Amino acid sequence: MARTRRLTLIRHAKAEDPRSAEDHERALTQNGAADARALGHWLKAQGISPSEVFCSTSVRTRETWAGIVEASGIGGLVENDRRIYLAHPQTLIEVLREASEHTSDLVLVGHSPGVPLLAGLLADGQGDEAALSALEDGFPTCTAAVLAVEVDWADTAPGTARLTALHTARS
Repeated sequence: MARTRRLTLIRHAKAEDPRSAEDHERALTQNGAADARALGHWLKAQGISPSEVFCSTSVRTRETWAGIVEASGIGGLVENDRRIYLAHPQTLIEVLREASEHTSDLVLVGHSPGVPLLAGLLADGQGDEAALSALEDGFPTCTAAVLAVEVDWADTAPGTARLTALHTARS
């Protein structure tokens, strides 16, 4: 059996109005940037320290990750992957399966509805009751779902993780 790994799924922080720019190019609002930094502080307090980060190529996801890093100092090899942009959960699972077998702490930064649906799909229904309840209530911007994954990344599939925390950052 594989060792337990940690996966953190992050929905980007609040972005500019969709009418302000082409969707892929939308930047974070001031509040969104502050929320990303607040999420960075929370992630650091949880001991999350990824060695690998998969991030959508959109401006808002890259700015979210930059704010997290700025506030927390956590890092990891960042792979900006166009497939994550507005992806369906199955595509996101395919991306996760490409993580290095040596990675024990992995982050994916993406969008709704893909990231929230993926969190629900991977979760086996066990884990932190408050987090599971919060997941049912929604997945606002600048939310992180932390999951304990009991299989190798290459074997990631529905029901192969336990939701251990869900946090929405607000500055």
